[in-house]
Amino acid sequence: MIRYDPLEYPYASQRKIVYAKNGMVGTSQPLAAQAGLEILKKGGNAVDAAIATASCLTVLEPTSNGLGGDAFVLFWKDGGLHGLNSSGPAPKNISMEAVKNRGYDDMPKTGIIPVTVPGIPGAWAELSKKHGKLDFEKVLEPAIRYAEEGYPVSPIVGKYWNYAYQSYKKLEGEEFEYWFETFAPGGRPPEIGEIWKSPDHTRTLKSIAETRSKSFYKGEIADKIDEFSKDCDGFLSKKDLSSFSPEWVEPLNIDYRGYDVWELPPNGQGMIALMALNILKGFDFSEKDSVKTYHKQMEALKLAFSDGKKFITDPEHMDVSFKELLSEDHASERREMIEEKAMEPGPGKPRDSGTVYLATVDNEGNMVSYIQSNYMGFGSGLVVPDTGIALQNRGHTFSLNPNEANCLKPRKRTYHTIIPGFLTKKGKPIGPFGVMGGYMQPQGHLQVLMNSIDFNMNPQAALDAPRWRWERGKKIHLEHSFPKHIAEKLSRKGHDLNYSLHSGGFGRGQIIWREGNVYAGGTEPRADGQVVGW
Repeated sequence: MIRYDPLEYPYASQRKIVYAKNGMVGTSQPLAAQAGLEILKKGGNAVDAAIATASCLTVLEPTSNGLGGDAFVLFWKDGGLHGLNSSGPAPKNISMEAVKNRGYDDMPKTGIIPVTVPGIPGAWAELSKKHGKLDFEKVLEPAIRYAEEGYPVSPIVGKYWNYAYQSYKKLEGEEFEYWFETFAPGGRPPEIGEIWKSPDHTRTLKSIAETRSKSFYKGEIADKIDEFSKDCDGFLSKKDLSSFSPEWVEPLNIDYRGYDVWELPPNGQGMIALMALNILKGFDFSEKDSVKTYHKQMEALKLAFSDGKKFITDPEHMDVSFKELLSEDHASERREMIEEKAMEPGPGKPRDSGTVYLATVDNEGNMVSYIQSNYMGFGSGLVVPDTGIALQNRGHTFSLNPNEANCLKPRKRTYHTIIPGFLTKKGKPIGPFGVMGGYMQPQGHLQVLMNSIDFNMNPQAALDAPRWRWERGKKIHLEHSFPKHIAEKLSRKGHDLNYSLHSGGFGRGQIIWREGNVYAGGTEPRADGQVVGW
């Protein structure tokens, strides 16, 4: 065989737009995209394809999501846009006092304490029941096949799998041993290109398929989660699982230069993208690669994050209305705060995380924007024995300060980073878009949408363009391909800029636009992904 480094690409490669008329799927892992396309060709609609792709991603890209995570969905069907929030709440028996009594001043990142109710299996079942065409078991067949027969690990997935292994080796406690049994059999993570399979994941997926996810929340799987939580002295119980159900919600939108940009309402952070765009639409932008463009983008984003980090949480616990935050008056007030020099609004430090995003469309005009995550990579570091279920650590985003909007409370949903996006114009669908990656997500939404709308870039070019990522204060990270002459001028405006050698922290996105009777798709060059159509 020819010897080579699967992570070394010394020459700039260029992807092209993909066009198709009958249907399209785009996501961060090629085999998952092809599984969604397989379901479309078998007569499924875009919802079926999304479920098939999402379930495959729990197997094919476990470094970023799993059966123990949450999901959010925006989709166009029957002439309208629908929203589904399938994020789980904190356990009934948890409290700030209980966590502090265990010696924590802040919510931990790993272990049982930050584990919240998983919403992903519930999202699949709810979507299939209300809007799918094919039988639920048939839609999950590709994921079961990959879990049972195995697949060769793709390059970016393999890279982050090894990162997780090195990180989890430092954790102490018997409860973490099941992660190694599942994801590092033989005492090491799988190498890039090596076949990996999961018998435990296979059994769990089959049970989910046969019971339409009921076993996960009220049956044998729920019993295993409950037992494991008790063994870990955790708060999550079967009662928490059995009381969960996904919530249908009304999407939020703003008008941006004649287009309606749609996001889901809190507890997700999609409002941050909308608030930033609301500020920016008061300016005129003639060219992308200018100091004016980047400076105003960065300042508007910081102002929007300042509001978001202060107010966004479970909507039942918010003290300010969505309407107020998205009002023209509020945008105008924030716009006037942007000056020639970089500001420091101080909303806290955004963090990186692992997430998967996918977009699907079909020949009936249905379109799905779907995202799911375990939050930080594999999540809490805990895997429920004999199930393959990596439990999310979404509860880490809760605050233990009772004066903060996102403070921990029983059965409360925390501030959520994962956000699907959708674009329409004059009541007609343009299509789904998304950029995964923790607190990079609203920043990615802002950048790819402005690339598309303000600078007329095609879907692939909009994703290819160099990105920046605000971290905190005046600190901004730049991709290695970001124009140096622009960076120098931004620095003189007071921005604290740092070039990044790697693109892992700048998000991974997908775009599918409808253009007359055909679809045009682009996929993320920073990931293993593909956009495929027929």
